[in-house]
Amino acid sequence: MRKCLLPSLLLHLLLGESSGYSLWDAQKAARSLVSPNQSLFRPPMTMLQRDTIQMPSTTPMVPFKPPGSDYAQFIDIESAMYRDRTMFISKYIDDQAANSIISIMLYLRNESPRSPISMYFNVPGANLRPALAIYDLMQNTKKNCEIQTVNLALTAGMGSILCAAGTKGQRSALPNARFLLHRTGMDQVFRGQATDIALEVKNLKQANDRMEQELALLTGQPLDRIQQDLKRDFYLFADEAAQYGLIDQVLLPSPRKRAARGQEANLGAFEGEEEQRYQSGDQQQMDGGWGSRQQPPGTNNNNRDDDDEPKIAKG
Repeated sequence: MRKCLLPSLLLHLLLGESSGYSLWDAQKAARSLVSPNQSLFRPPMTMLQRDTIQMPSTTPMVPFKPPGSDYAQFIDIESAMYRDRTMFISKYIDDQAANSIISIMLYLRNESPRSPISMYFNVPGANLRPALAIYDLMQNTKKNCEIQTVNLALTAGMGSILCAAGTKGQRSALPNARFLLHRTGMDQVFRGQATDIALEVKNLKQANDRMEQELALLTGQPLDRIQQDLKRDFYLFADEAAQYGLIDQVLLPSPRKRAARGQEANLGAFEGEEEQRYQSGDQQQMDGGWGSRQQPPGTNNNNRDDDDEPKIAKG
């Protein structure tokens, strides 16, 4: 009743008593104009929707203290890894990605030509020509410094060949990593005259043949077997890739082994009762896999106690 009182008074004043409308008629007309759940002077309501909480899409930032500086500054984690001569390649290698990888490798070569370079791969694929440019640079670089390669999850196509292009003895993979070998097709649709298309196909076939020859040199497999395996998609697990010759060792975690305070933990070590087929005799004498610290001759490791569990008293 109170909501309709003001509109009814306005109608009564506008129409006047001479028109024959009473105050009761004006209130009845006002009720027909105003709904019971809405006031004539109430502003329209707007619905507010909260945005979905998402993970940050920017590159993580880590603190870094420049040499000779008293204060640390935040830099992106990739730049911090480059300062440690570590490269993490985790995207499809096209022309732009290949240019970035080549520029970083040239910078690291200029900074320290003899220091080793570590390359971690998780590559879903790569174009043939840009990947061959990276391969040529790796072959030229490892003449002066070691290139350590690790397959973290999956390397497909030319990514597998880049992972196998590291220094012999320094090519590794995690236990659940996989390799996919196959011949590479055209990067994009090619249009033109029939003669030009035939020349492009011939050039691509020559590049694939060159890739198969380089793969035979890296793995030690005969060229006929390489060509037979690459007719279709050829998947290899880490142990199969080691037997095939793509890598030299599989990084397996050591059970119950912990790093002492102030030291780095081993990334992997060879474990098992039986001798593994992909483990050479020289590697059996090593204390661990890639990343392990070698002890000088004459050092006894039996007294090292890296276990934090309580000691068992012997009776």
